[in-house]
Amino acid sequence: MKTSPADLVLTPTGLRAGERRLPCTIGRGGLRDASTKREGDGATPRGVHRIVGMLYRSDRIPRPAPWAVPIGPADLWSDDVADPDYNHRVRAPHPFSHERLRRADPMYDLVLVTDWNWPEAVAGKGSAIFVHQWRRPGWPTAGCVALSRPDLQWLAARIRPGARLIVR
Repeated sequence: MKTSPADLVLTPTGLRAGERRLPCTIGRGGLRDASTKREGDGATPRGVHRIVGMLYRSDRIPRPAPWAVPIGPADLWSDDVADPDYNHRVRAPHPFSHERLRRADPMYDLVLVTDWNWPEAVAGKGSAIFVHQWRRPGWPTAGCVALSRPDLQWLAARIRPGARLIVR
């Protein structure tokens, strides 16, 4: 597959962004083929995923890019396979299982949203594959790709909607 300088490419030594290599972590379940990815497996799906959104905590950081959207107190992400809005941003109160986007910790202060299993979500194929801040170096995610805060902010200032996250 041919890549472009705008692509983010997951490599064994980090996330390649242009000429930079950014240390990162992936899901606790390792890498998984898209055909076997399941909700809750903790795996980062292989494939080409487009960046379709950027969310940020406006009470904690300045807008990282003109197209970034603030995360409000009622913003959630549905992870319930029975929810008609599965793998979509929803608002509280929400009767189905979900993840809060406005967290007490800084992990979701800045989030790049991918098109994994979106917008036409298949129930059970996995939700919310984001690029976000890591808890600490080497600490795995629930399936997302995570970076240090400075690297994530550097990336957010340069990335454009539609950029590709390539996970081989």
